[in-house]
Amino acid sequence: MNKFLIVSFCLVIQACAQKPWYGDLEFLAKLSSNLSEVSGITSYDQKSIWAIEDNGNKDFIYKVTLEGKLVRKLKVKNAKNHDWEDLTKDKAGNLYIGDFGNNDNDRKNLVIYKLPNPELEKGKEIKAQKIQFNYPEQEKFPPKKKALFYDAEGFFHWGNNLYVFTKDRSQPYKGKTLVYQIPDKAGEYKATLIGTLNLCDDRDHCSVTGATISEDGKTIALLGYGYLYILKNFDWKDFSKSDITITYLKHETQIESVCFLNQNTLLIADEQSKTKGRNLYSYRMK
Repeated sequence: MNKFLIVSFCLVIQACAQKPWYGDLEFLAKLSSNLSEVSGITSYDQKSIWAIEDNGNKDFIYKVTLEGKLVRKLKVKNAKNHDWEDLTKDKAGNLYIGDFGNNDNDRKNLVIYKLPNPELEKGKEIKAQKIQFNYPEQEKFPPKKKALFYDAEGFFHWGNNLYVFTKDRSQPYKGKTLVYQIPDKAGEYKATLIGTLNLCDDRDHCSVTGATISEDGKTIALLGYGYLYILKNFDWKDFSKSDITITYLKHETQIESVCFLNQNTLLIADEQSKTKGRNLYSYRMK
């Protein structure tokens, strides 16, 4: 074997060795730098997504193709990004931003912003209505460490309500997710507790970071870091009664965004952490 072939062979081996590994996720695109802290996504047309960032970033929603091209952004009027953590839509096309990130469990200004269909907006701004709410079970701000259940990063819309899945920050960790129901109309509400989920007892994987529901309303997908939780046969009045399937995605980045692309396929996005993340993926459910 001559020197040229040896060098070529070594370069091929090195390239293969450095190829990114995404586990069971299929890489679709690198997202715009505007979305380094992407925290919520949803899709209207199976060709693009709308996305938001969390924790003090700009008050914008962004439209991005599935190839990662940023094609539009809209400033959200009458809204402030305190900690936007998830994005969902209803069957009428309205868009909802969950400003309920609450790492320290001390917020008293939790709100969900309701926007008209952004696909139909012609200008550079979009106006939001406020759905303000609180958790009646929370009595102290913050509560004791053993009761830090009132952060949230995932929700979806169904019927005339929004369903919020809290993120457990308790010490010691319990792996406890509270499920709350909130009306989808502007106003001030006490959220209704409609169940508790115990996904597992591993803090690194069992805290809910995103939520979505299928078009037919029969399948709920919850994200944890590196894990996917599929809920079926759930009771709308008591989510404690659910059949849960747990899947290890074999890819552990800061995955916090999920939506259904179609009945069997999810879109998933992760935040950038050092050299990893800020990617859009697809996952075909088995």
